[in-house]
Amino acid sequence: MAVALMLAVWVGSCGYAAVGAAGRPNVILIVTDDQGYADMGCHGNPFVATPHLDRLHDESVRLADFHVDPTCSPTRAALLTGRYAARTGVWLTYAGRNYPRREEVMIAEVFRAQGYRTAVFGKWHLGDEYPFRPQDRGFETSLVHRGGVFGETPDYWGNDYYDDVYDRNGRPERVQGYCTDVWFREAIRFLDADDDAPAFIYLATNAPHGPLHVPLEEVRPYLEAGIPERRARFYGMIASIDRNLGRLREHLRRTGRDRDTLLVFLNDNGTTFGVTLNRDQTSDPHPSRERGWNAGMRGIKGSAWEGGHRAACFIHWPGGGFAEGRDITELTAHIDLMPTLIELCGLQPPRGVAFDGRSLVPLLRGERDGWSERTLVVHDQSRFGEPVGEGRMIRGKEFAVMRGRWRLVGRELFNLLEDPGQRHDVARAYPQLAAELAAAYDAWWASVSSGNERHNPIVIDPSIQQTVTLTAQGWSGDTVPYSQEHVRTDIGGNGFWDVEIARAGRYAFELRRWPRELDLPLSAAPPPPPHDPARHERLRTLDQPTGVVEAVRGWLKVGDTRLERPVDPKQTGIRFVLELPAGRFRVW
Repeated sequence: MAVALMLAVWVGSCGYAAVGAAGRPNVILIVTDDQGYADMGCHGNPFVATPHLDRLHDESVRLADFHVDPTCSPTRAALLTGRYAARTGVWLTYAGRNYPRREEVMIAEVFRAQGYRTAVFGKWHLGDEYPFRPQDRGFETSLVHRGGVFGETPDYWGNDYYDDVYDRNGRPERVQGYCTDVWFREAIRFLDADDDAPAFIYLATNAPHGPLHVPLEEVRPYLEAGIPERRARFYGMIASIDRNLGRLREHLRRTGRDRDTLLVFLNDNGTTFGVTLNRDQTSDPHPSRERGWNAGMRGIKGSAWEGGHRAACFIHWPGGGFAEGRDITELTAHIDLMPTLIELCGLQPPRGVAFDGRSLVPLLRGERDGWSERTLVVHDQSRFGEPVGEGRMIRGKEFAVMRGRWRLVGRELFNLLEDPGQRHDVARAYPQLAAELAAAYDAWWASVSSGNERHNPIVIDPSIQQTVTLTAQGWSGDTVPYSQEHVRTDIGGNGFWDVEIARAGRYAFELRRWPRELDLPLSAAPPPPPHDPARHERLRTLDQPTGVVEAVRGWLKVGDTRLERPVDPKQTGIRFVLELPAGRFRVW
């Protein structure tokens, strides 16, 4: 049977000594998912209402030429380490290539080691099993959904943004409320739990990423304004985020914490549903209800064009002197935020860590003298729907080299001051500059690709996790069934997980098609997902038949050992027991 979509192994955080932290600000780092630079009123969008975000923009230091990666896991890895995501081992959103290497030091580890309470709420997407979980990376409190999106393979089956099951500190818990409301509510509760120690909160919404599930009352004003339904739902999810941002800021003011809270807002990549592009990925320079708006930028999420990676970044901290709107026009990026926050909060940087980013404190304080021009690189390695093989990076795939006003995208060169829509290649007019930027890409590639062949293994350690769940989203070797829709409709395929057995022993493996919460036989079909038009967009799975697998035999391969046995179709899983030594294995 070549549909090994879920495998459970029965074999579940790092502690740091706190130091005094009197007078240090609370830090709240807010990251939205798939909201583009242009998907907010303060950046000129006339259709989506974001009054609270607009106010934050007006009261913040703004990084006006700020860049992230074109997709979500790489952006998050870079943001939380201060290093290029590819250097940390992250360049895809699945296939085990979204796990930052164990030796990487994350921002929560630094803050926790120096007296901060640390928490993450919302989207993690950097690994659901040890040693990649939030609690393994410095977060003492976490409430997150699994996978990268609701409805992905690792997510609790049937989560639909309302009253869902999340992992609270590694244990499943059903939580009441719409997801965006939950994340902000939990952040406020965590902030209120202790007035003596400062808090570092990473609040990463899964909205407005699809599926576009949102209460109809958030959507109705946009439908009534003539916005197409999918974009109206997208805007409704942004409106929900904006409303919650206003609630958070009002709570900070009411409790007297506003002055001593360092609030940072950014989005994680280019827009998805905010614009309809032309065939050449350019966007119309003027907004329209039918086609949306992308601030005239070319490209969206997943693109090396400016629209794929230019992002908003607002920094607000009244106590630090950042409460009046002003722009920093120098080239900046997500890799800069960790060293910046460490310096602003008076912390010691982690020993032995070479940041790719730079502290922006001189720019924040208006000290531009000595700030040298820099060259930064972004790239996109996405290969959705394709076999991933070993999942290695591909040299020259979808990259942009940025220096001041210049962008080298592949072999094409653009001057953003004269051509912000990136329509006119000027490489022939500036051959020396094009060659310099191409050489900068070559040097960058040589630097970040040295560990390209390395996998980051999931560690099975009975003293930490008794049950480890491996899902098809994490395998390499074939097309990756990364969503529950793929599992339901049976796109097929097979792949391997890279696993490290921490200690020799007897291990039980159970091969399943459906997760334990469904408790269905291998050959059974699950009920269709609930569909409430007032809360959900039209679900594609309602129009597609469930793939029926007539299970006859099942097999498991761990390293060089292969086991096989006949299957009763009424079984919910196929169980294998192996004696394994400590070490690295590929599990098929």
